[in-house]
Amino acid sequence: MLKGIDARVTPDLMDALMRMGHGDEIVIADANFPAHATAAHCHVPEPIHLPAMDAVEAAELICTLLPLEAFFDYCALRMQIDGAPDEMGEVHTQVFAVLERQKPDGAVLSSLERQDFYAQAKQAFAVVATNEARPFGCFILRKGVIF
Repeated sequence: MLKGIDARVTPDLMDALMRMGHGDEIVIADANFPAHATAAHCHVPEPIHLPAMDAVEAAELICTLLPLEAFFDYCALRMQIDGAPDEMGEVHTQVFAVLERQKPDGAVLSSLERQDFYAQAKQAFAVVATNEARPFGCFILRKGVIF
């Protein structure tokens, strides 16, 4: 046990977050996302499992430790809904509400088409697999710096 760290932070999650550098990205994956196949391309080649959490809970937990990017095109991306790129599902609205409270001034929340999201996710540092059941409930967070 460590003081001041949420007990839900697994050793694998802590290790990945600590090793990530400025600009590295971490994927929050829903239950339908190909977490194992995607993670095979990442720096951490196995998914980090948070099986008791949905995407909102995972974003809240990760953001207790991870500063979001302020100096790039985006600090976080959501997976767009097929055929409705501007539509925000309930999971998108809820996770973006969490990220709005955590992001630095001027940081941008954005989105990617599903196939582009999959390609971007393969470039991530790590993939966090959740039990999020709502479709398109996938996100990429970009690590920033602490001022």
